[in-house]
Amino acid sequence: MNLRQLRQFVALAETGNFHRAAELLHIAQPPLSVSVRKLEEELGSRLFERHSTGVRLTPEGEAMLPDARLALFHAERCRQAVADAREGLGGVLRLGIIGSATYALLPQLIPSLRARYPQMELELSEGTSAEILDGLLARRFDAGFVRYPVLHPEPFALLPMDRDDFVLAVSANSRLAQRDAIALSDAAGEPFIMYPQDKVPGLSALALLRCQLSGFSPRVAQEAMQVQTIMSLVAAGLGVGLVAGVARLVVPPGVKCLALTDTPAGFRVGIALARRAGETSRLVERFTEHAMGFSTVPRRAQDMGQNRL
Repeated sequence: MNLRQLRQFVALAETGNFHRAAELLHIAQPPLSVSVRKLEEELGSRLFERHSTGVRLTPEGEAMLPDARLALFHAERCRQAVADAREGLGGVLRLGIIGSATYALLPQLIPSLRARYPQMELELSEGTSAEILDGLLARRFDAGFVRYPVLHPEPFALLPMDRDDFVLAVSANSRLAQRDAIALSDAAGEPFIMYPQDKVPGLSALALLRCQLSGFSPRVAQEAMQVQTIMSLVAAGLGVGLVAGVARLVVPPGVKCLALTDTPAGFRVGIALARRAGETSRLVERFTEHAMGFSTVPRRAQDMGQNRL
């Protein structure tokens, strides 16, 4: 039994006539008769009752027809899936994401992506930038949204999606909460909740560098990887924390985010779309092209690549 025979069986069942079925299939009638007879011999049952005006299904043929149609349907799905993957219109794209990408970027990107490419399936995995970049090298991910700049950008193609800056998260009960903005140097005496260097090396280096550019090294009271954890510790009064400005969208009760007035010229943090350098697929290309429509970074800056620490 093969797909050609199943198509012939379904065509004959639906037309009830060898001549009309042969025309529909664009073949001669005698080969169709031979093929159906061989199928019946293989299955060990008559599928059609022949009569003077045509054919009708036997009980065995009636039992076979729904599954034959289903098999042809799935065969067409297979063909279409391969075509979609070849053209980048469908398939599974494994995407690593940092938590802050879920605040604003993904809620805008995903609905429009689904509308434009309904056959494209996203498999999302949250992790740190370091975990996502390692996953790209290990081919667990096809692309990822990471925090940039990154420490070692050489194996990757990095396209900046936005330009952000740190803000200072402070307890709503602290004296600093009376302000809306602050020079980071004015908080030099506060205990800081910082990112662990071994878990999030890029973000840890950026936060330390930001403090050093304001003239001090922070006194680290606690370490935490996730922005929400940092803010919870800030709300508890354990210290202050540097978080990306986009985190203002998810500030919990008991925390206030202060803009920094002494940000050095050219210092930026942001989110970048990361891929393996020199490797791509039509699926990744189409996703990249669509995602970059949501970038707020000028095209020239994208083409120049990203800063490195």
